[in-house]
Amino acid sequence: MSPKDAPRADGRTAGAFSPARIAVTVLAVLAIVFICVNTEDVTIRVIVPKVTLPLWAALLGMFVAGLLCGGYALHRRRRR
Repeated sequence: MSPKDAPRADGRTAGAFSPARIAVTVLAVLAIVFICVNTEDVTIRVIVPKVTLPLWAALLGMFVAGLLCGGYALHRRRRR
């Protein structure tokens, strides 16, 4: 275990509340709030067909796709 990851006297690790984790958490919460506020129906062209669905569903789908892509990129980076 590196000194950076060593538990402190209170039992927490030193990097538990890093600025990067706080920023990502704030952005995720803002994205979820943005998704919940936009509820009207929209028409989206997916390659060829047009799909009509609530805007929150389209935004949530893109949010999940972004999480999956980011998770995959981090997973590949850690394997190297």
